[in-house]
Amino acid sequence: MKQEESDRIERLLALLLVQSMKGATMAEKAAQLSVAGFTAVEIADVLNTRAPVVHQLLYLGRKRKRK
Repeated sequence: MKQEESDRIERLLALLLVQSMKGATMAEKAAQLSVAGFTAVEIADVLNTRAPVVHQLLYLGRKRKRK
């Protein structure tokens, strides 16, 4: 399989994951995509935001878990 096809399949799967999480916060969606192995840049692209926002959401989520 070509790299382009693989990237497209990964993107479609990410979009399906996000669609299945209707009602979830952006932070929850970002966390799930991160667990699935997506980078902050890829997550930002899927969630239509910027990478620094994703980094902050993931950081706050980890910080909350520690408490």
